[in-house]
Amino acid sequence: MIAGKSRDRGQAFPIYVVVVAGLLFAALAFFAVGQASVVRSDAQGAADAAALAAAGDARDHLVPGVDLLVLKPEDWKKVLEGDLLYAGGACGAARDFATRNGATADCEPDLPRFKVAVTTTRTVGDSVVPGAAGRPGTANAAAVIEARCHLRAVVAEPTPSPSSSPSPGGEEKPAAVEIKCKGGEVIKFDPAKPESWSTLARKLFAVRLVA
Repeated sequence: MIAGKSRDRGQAFPIYVVVVAGLLFAALAFFAVGQASVVRSDAQGAADAAALAAAGDARDHLVPGVDLLVLKPEDWKKVLEGDLLYAGGACGAARDFATRNGATADCEPDLPRFKVAVTTTRTVGDSVVPGAAGRPGTANAAAVIEARCHLRAVVAEPTPSPSSSPSPGGEEKPAAVEIKCKGGEVIKFDPAKPESWSTLARKLFAVRLVA
């Protein structure tokens, strides 16, 4: 009887080893999948940040040579439609943000839209999942600049009195403009007391991720 129990234990041991080995493999596989998921999430975060950085940089810059202090109403319409935004440094901003997030970025500027593809410098590492070992995370993102305001009115300057002196060189002083934005906000740009473009741009345009 004792000999029979011994034989049963001997037959059960290989099964026990196989089950334990299977559980260990499954645990390693789950760990590898989790690791890959983290790397992929890092890549998507870096792509989103890079795309928003590119769009934000373009929003904050006007085409070189544009002077808000001398714009005419027809020029303001172009500004508010985004036609005079400048994307010269946008992809540089995207690459910089990708680097801060442990990735490299390829950028495609097409105002008002920016597409970014990133590859993480971090990899999955050793993995029991076939083909996953040593692979970096990759992801794509796109961001767009949306105009949210339009020209409401040109605010005429008061008629000068006969005793008032003309402006130097006889030049006409640019009129202030009123800009109406979504939500009912009204912005007045007065050439006599101008805001910086980067400050004004964040009121005039929204930047968001798109599919």
